[in-house]
Amino acid sequence: MSLSRTLLASIMHVNRNMGGSVINSYHLCLQIRQTHRKSIYKTEAKKIRVYAVNRYWEYLKNYDKILEKRFPAAMKVYRVFVDGVKEFMKDTKEYFRIVVILNKTNFDFSKLLRREIELYHQMPKDMRKVAPILLFSSLPFAFYILLPLVYMFPKQLLSSHFWSLQQKSEFGTLYLKKRLIHNKPVFRHLQTQLDYLKSHPLYYHWGEVLGKIGSGANPCVKEVIKCKPLFTGEPYHLLYLSRNHVVHLLKMHELHIGWFRRSRLAERAFLLKEMDKAILREGGVHNMPTEALRKCCYIRGYSVTARRGIQRRRQTGTNTG
Repeated sequence: MSLSRTLLASIMHVNRNMGGSVINSYHLCLQIRQTHRKSIYKTEAKKIRVYAVNRYWEYLKNYDKILEKRFPAAMKVYRVFVDGVKEFMKDTKEYFRIVVILNKTNFDFSKLLRREIELYHQMPKDMRKVAPILLFSSLPFAFYILLPLVYMFPKQLLSSHFWSLQQKSEFGTLYLKKRLIHNKPVFRHLQTQLDYLKSHPLYYHWGEVLGKIGSGANPCVKEVIKCKPLFTGEPYHLLYLSRNHVVHLLKMHELHIGWFRRSRLAERAFLLKEMDKAILREGGVHNMPTEALRKCCYIRGYSVTARRGIQRRRQTGTNTG
């Protein structure tokens, strides 16, 4: 302290002799020094902030990997759900684009691809199934409740957009089995109506076709097409089918049994016919990829679980064309 006082007294003495210029210089030095210190502090603080932000950003970028290590099952479900939402939204946009095209062309399907007609056929059902889940997931904290539910009940709550390849195969097989249960009742209805056709020229031929089907054999395509006139009037026309027959047909095609039953069956038959036309426009079934052919068989209720079965369907379709 004595040294500082001595130094200050000396500066004051010199300052009086030099007209105060030393004090001014001293204050200037102090200001420069303080400014320099502040700039150093600011630079260091900025470096610390940049470092902290960079570390935080790196943590966020790797956060999904951290969660995946700690909660692998939950993260797998989360990824499947997010990817499913993207795929679902993509198909939804495509569906509305197709609807606009059909409205402009008075529902002319001749310009559409087979894949587009299949999407037009499937998306309304998928949207009705998934829409409640997506709406519920948008509520605060609802997603944390929803995630375990969709993990436990993917078949009931989600569409095929959210399923894994294994789930698509398993659930598709289950759905197809439920549909195939109704084949036998429909066939029985066809048999019981045969007696009403005794006076028809195709009576014996149609009886042979039904006999082959009943014995497990497959009639050829030409034999079935020859009986087409039987379905233009009573008793096999859609308007003359019994209520029970119509219900089984609806369940065969995964349609609900509520209102406008016959109208919806007629619409389904129309869409299937348009799909067949699109397949022919694109070169026939022999030019279709295996997975696309498998999907076509599923839509029509064909049980195809092996490559040999798909090859048989491909050959049958080629003969049909």
